Amino acid sequence: MAITRRPAPAPDNPSTGRATLGALVRTRDFRRLLTARLLSQLSDGVFQVSLASYVIFSPERQSSPADIASMLAVLLLPFSVIGPFAGVLLDRWRRRQVLYLGNLARFGLGLVTAALLLGQAPDWLFFAAALLVTALNRFILAGLSAALPRVVAPAQLVTANALSPTLGTVAAACGGGIGFLFHQVMAPGPEADAALVTVAAALYLAAALAAHRMAPELLGPEHHPDRPDLRQALGQAGHEFAAGLRHLLRDCRPAVHALAAVTAARFCYGVLIVTVLMLSRYTFNDPEDSQAGLATLGTALGFSAVGFFLAAVVSPWFTRRLGLAGWMAGCLGSAAVFVPALGLPFRVAPAMAAALLLGVVTQGSKICADTIVQNSVEDAYRGRVFALYDVLFNVAFVAAAGVTALVLPLNGRSVGVVAGVALVYAGSAALYVRAARRTPPPVN
Repeated sequence: MAITRRPAPAPDNPSTGRATLGALVRTRDFRRLLTARLLSQLSDGVFQVSLASYVIFSPERQSSPADIASMLAVLLLPFSVIGPFAGVLLDRWRRRQVLYLGNLARFGLGLVTAALLLGQAPDWLFFAAALLVTALNRFILAGLSAALPRVVAPAQLVTANALSPTLGTVAAACGGGIGFLFHQVMAPGPEADAALVTVAAALYLAAALAAHRMAPELLGPEHHPDRPDLRQALGQAGHEFAAGLRHLLRDCRPAVHALAAVTAARFCYGVLIVTVLMLSRYTFNDPEDSQAGLATLGTALGFSAVGFFLAAVVSPWFTRRLGLAGWMAGCLGSAAVFVPALGLPFRVAPAMAAALLLGVVTQGSKICADTIVQNSVEDAYRGRVFALYDVLFNVAFVAAAGVTALVLPLNGRSVGVVAGVALVYAGSAALYVRAARRTPPPVN
């Protein structure tokens, strides 16, 4: 069945079918969607650093991998429950309104969270407010991915997926950098965390206003008069989510393979993130110097952000020569080599080099997966599939933190953990190559 898409601008060079960066930048609707993404994810970066500072790098706390796993479970797993409902809404509500109202709600929730920090409210109340902000974040990211094919031509999707989500990730890293710099200036404590959350809230408001500039119907979905109303849709959300899953499993095998591969990569990335957190706090710095630990973590994330940017630059070139499946397998396979080579010394310089390369392969594999899913899944199901995509990402990340909490020592030094991650990368690459040979992804 053909994929229904809103007509989009043709690429600059129809004879080759290849989109150029200039063609995308000149597309007004794409620029507006990109602006909303950048402001939204910049805010996320600031907000997430405030959480990390409060939970992990507070001078009065001695955080462990289990604490990190608990925080991630509280903030991410609930989205797995609302994921089916989110997908149904993304396939019914105007996605532009989701971006506008979602960011507006996060503005208000951010101010509430800042007030709770200043008032030294109980941890459970703080986490409840942070949970709502984070749940909306995942909802908005799924909407952004589902909306992208509405503003670009089919031949532009690889380039758009190289640019848009990657720049969004870089924006989140820049937001994190703002947070890290903020904490180098202000003394650690609730006042600094509350001030940083207020900055994030202001940026959420800017993201809402940027989304409001787009036409209400621009981002879809298509209107289907025969669809039941919203109340009925929510009542049968489980049924409809199952229908989206059946469509994915029955008609979109390349998308299934890509989702499995990128979920495995996300698991590995989660394990390594927790490892770097522990190394930054307890091995690379004096455990009593929380500011130094936060600065080291910020440096690692900065290198990773550079890797995300490099992935955006090189992925279109590699996919044209290797294909989407070839570049996906290359990303996973190369990580199996450099993770132990750079990670096992447990020194700062090799760890920063690994962070850079991890940024390249993690974002490179996601660019491939995004494009395969968008090309394989019909527009009527795309919101539900990207909601499932987000659920898989969250569950993989929390599972990684949970597994790491069981085996990682407090100082973060574990040969077994690093070697295990390398084996998972290698196994994922081999399995994906085998699956892609049986059912190749669509040619873009």
